[in-house]
Parts: sequence; structure tokens; C-alpha cells
Amino acid sequence: MADERPDTVRSPFKKAAERAGRELAHARAEGSAAGRLRLRQLELTVVIAVQAGLAAALAALLAQRLLGPGAHVFAPAAAVGTIATAIGQRARRTFELLVGVGLGIVVGDVLRDLLGSGSWQTGLVVTLAIATALLVAGRGGALVGQAGGTAVLIATLAPVEPGLELPRIFDALVGGMVGLLVVALLLPVNPLRVLDRATEPIVTALTAELDAVARALTTRDADAAIRSLERMRGLDADVGRLNDALSGAEEVVTLAPVRWRRRAQFHRYAAAAQHLERMILYARSVARRSATALQYDEPIPPILAESVTRLGEAVRVMRRECREGEGDLTDTRRLVRESAELAGRAWAQGVRSYGDGVITDLRTADSELLRATGCDPDDANRMVRTAAGAGEAELRPPQRAHMSRAVRHTPRARRRTRMGRRGRGRPDAFRPPTRTPRPS
Repeated sequence: MADERPDTVRSPFKKAAERAGRELAHARAEGSAAGRLRLRQLELTVVIAVQAGLAAALAALLAQRLLGPGAHVFAPAAAVGTIATAIGQRARRTFELLVGVGLGIVVGDVLRDLLGSGSWQTGLVVTLAIATALLVAGRGGALVGQAGGTAVLIATLAPVEPGLELPRIFDALVGGMVGLLVVALLLPVNPLRVLDRATEPIVTALTAELDAVARALTTRDADAAIRSLERMRGLDADVGRLNDALSGAEEVVTLAPVRWRRRAQFHRYAAAAQHLERMILYARSVARRSATALQYDEPIPPILAESVTRLGEAVRVMRRECREGEGDLTDTRRLVRESAELAGRAWAQGVRSYGDGVITDLRTADSELLRATGCDPDDANRMVRTAAGAGEAELRPPQRAHMSRAVRHTPRARRRTRMGRRGRGRPDAFRPPTRTPRPS
């Protein structure tokens, strides 16, 4: 008979094996995600390298043809500097490069004429050129670097080789324009592909963690919810890469004529992607409040976990619909309304303080996701409120006006009750006497 009893107590070895299995699965998932990230970085590196090589060759060729014979070193250098900068900042980088060269030439020429040439003069020229560039730009960057580098060349080489000013300006102009030409016309990247690749790790991780929080609510595992919260806190680097990708894709659809037809689809995708950062914040709050509710042993309706799962599914569908360019994201909105309705049912089944906080965060996340689909904030809030109210009404229908008011047992109320009983059968007993008009 003892052998037939269920094994309800797990041994320490079994617990350690289960913990090791979870850690191994997590390590495999992280390794797979890291591999995909390295592959995307490798592809982007190859594209930038090819663009830089092509821009350098074209800049050197055009400088030789347009500016005459000579060592036009700065033209290909400026082209490479324009290409190799952060994606989405190339036009600004080219403008800063040209302004920095101009500032360096002006400051270097003026101070060289006033102070002459020498080691301490070179140091003073560079100091004043960089100080002027920082006052103009307000921060470091290409403008400051070019201003300092040009001032060095003017202060050291101008006495030996006069006439460096105009060639350097023209070299910078040719190199910068060739860099932009390569990016915009010859080898423009696909903006939607760049944006989708930057969005993929965020959506994959966010939806996976929402599913993990739902499982934690189902199994009442507070530690699992905390682990999910910690993993979502590691998405900040992916969010930074997404912002860079948004800037770069916007630059491409603005400058490249061959990508102009993608503008409408890009703006719809970009509007949805910009809400992911706030979605991560709300998902973290859901995980944190869920863990606290479980730690305090609050009642968790099973349907609440289903609401969290439906929210994660809505995020997945939104990325698919944005990538495919499907209409007004109707499937995403349907899933969001279902999530809000399930949250309303969970509230009607009964929750406590932290469970109520989970439902509040879920409804806020639902509203944010509706805004990502293009809804106005007021319309998004109204749709979530309506769906949650409908779910609540299914389990707790609104009470009608058939309820009787409770009798207040006060001395005055008891006196009125006794007077009413005495006057039963005499409908006119409590009517004031009517005054008969006097005859005139």
C-alpha cells in the first residue's frame, strides 16, 4: 500500500535537475538570439563596407577629374567618414563635416596671420578652433573633429605648401556628396528590412516573456515571474538599436527616390515600432505586480493568465501585419479587445490589490497597443474600456432598479410606520382638511 501513494514531495536531486533544465533551455534561447544578432550585424557590416569602398573609389575619381591632378586624399576620406557614421546620421554628418572644415580654415588662417607659425602657435590654433566648434555645435562630433584637424593642417602645412584652403573645402564637398549619393541612389538599403530586423528581437523577447508571466500566473510561481521581469529589463540595448534603425530607415525613405514608394508602409511600421518601448515598460509592470500578487498569495483568476497570453499574441500579429502591410491591423485590434475583455472578466471574478494592479497595467498596455495600430488615444481608451466592461458584465450583470431600499430603523421611521398602519382603510386620514370657501 505504501508503494501506491503519490509522490508529492520532490527530492532535492529532482529539484536541481529541473532547475538545471530550465537554465539550459534559457542558455540555448540566449545563444540562438545572440547568433541571430551577430548574423544581422555581419550583414550590416558587409553592406556598410561595400558602400564605403564604392564611395571612396568614386570620390577619388571625381576629385581627380573635377579638381585637377594632385593627391586629393581628403575627398575619399570624407566619403568614407560619411558612410561609416551611424546609420540615420549621414546627412547631418556631411553637413557637420563641411562646417567643421570651414571653421578650421577660418580660425587657422586668421591666427596664423596674427601669430605666425610654430609649435605653440599650432597648439593655440587647435585650442581656439575646437573651442569655437564646441560653441557652435554644443557637443562633440564630426564638426569638432574636422575643425581641429583642419586647423592642424593649416597651422603646420600652410607655411610650407600654400593654397591648402580651397582644395580642402572642395575635397570635403566632393567626398560628402559622393557618400550621400552612394547611400541614396547606388546602394540604398531596404528601410523595411532594416526596421523589421531591429524589431524582431524585441518582439520575440517581449512575447516570450509575456507567455512566461502567463505560465507563472497559472502555476502560481512567483520566482518565474521575477525571472521574466529580469529578462525584460535586459531589452534596453535592443531598444537603442531599434531607435538607430528608425533613424536610418527614415533617412533612406527621405533621400532615396527608389524607396519613396515605401514611405507609407514605413511610416505605419515606424509608428507601431515606436510604441514598443512603452509596451516593454507596461509588460515589466505586469510581471512585477504578478510576482507580488503571488508572493502575497492573492487569488488569481485563471482567465487573467489568458488575458496576458492574448496580449502577447496581439504583439506578434502586429509585427506580422506591419511587415506585410495589411490594412488597418484589424487582427491586432481584435486580439487587443479580447485581452481587455478577459481582463474585465478576471476583475469580475474577484481580485485583490496587486491583482487589480495587474489588470490595470494590462488595460494600459492594451490601450498602448491600439495606439500603435493608429488609433487616437481617446478612441483607444474607449475601446479598451468598452471591451473590459463587456467582459465584466458577462459575469456580474448590472443591477436594475428593482431593488427595494433598506428600511431605516429610527424612531421617526417607526412612528411613521405605526401611523401608516392606523390609517389603513382610511385613505383620507392624513389629508389636511380642505377649506370651504366662504359665500360672498
